[in-house]
Amino acid sequence: MSTKTLEKPDVDADADTGDDDDSPKFFHYVRKNKIAESAVMGNYVVALCGETFPVTKSAKPGSPVCPDCKKIYDRMKK
Repeated sequence: MSTKTLEKPDVDADADTGDDDDSPKFFHYVRKNKIAESAVMGNYVVALCGETFPVTKSAKPGSPVCPDCKKIYDRMKK
């Protein structure tokens, strides 16, 4: 199974973070073959942790990763 880190803001929509930065708090792991389809068609993807969201940004090296996705991914590699 191929995965790639993608973003999905993991912030409560009603919470005031005090900054205007629209950067996501975490990026999630999703199936690699669903990334382009979601980005072009707007379809939702399902992350390893179960979160669903449309792809709007791609992660850059060093971006924060969802801790739940990382745990699941690390277990899959064994």
